[in-house]
Amino acid sequence: MKYSQATDYALHVMLYLIMEDSEKPVGVQMLAEKLKVSRSYLSKMMAQLVKAELIQSVSGLNGGYRLRKPGKDISFLEVIQAIEGTGSLYECNLNHGSGCLIQQVVLEAEQQMEDYLKHKKIADLLKSAKTD
Repeated sequence: MKYSQATDYALHVMLYLIMEDSEKPVGVQMLAEKLKVSRSYLSKMMAQLVKAELIQSVSGLNGGYRLRKPGKDISFLEVIQAIEGTGSLYECNLNHGSGCLIQQVVLEAEQQMEDYLKHKKIADLLKSAKTD
């Protein structure tokens, strides 16, 4: 399985915003330069994070983006689902529905991964970086 490049950028943006932990908005241009990605591409991805209510957009001369909730509460799963959606990675195409034994195994594995990512907070990375 592979997540999109947008998910990679979204996780890095969220880590940066959590590190900044400021009420002052961070401009999209600065974030784009930091990630070495186009401003327009990043703006589209940021709109998905706004829609998921992980960040908020601030208009005006000193506008940009800031966290909508405490960084310590933002999980990897929330960010990934904001970009990738919540659909299953696997879908049986042989028309035997929920009785597919293969799909049951894959769904169980996905659930375990989602449980892990739900409990793993992005802010946890800051803690581990301080102990290194």
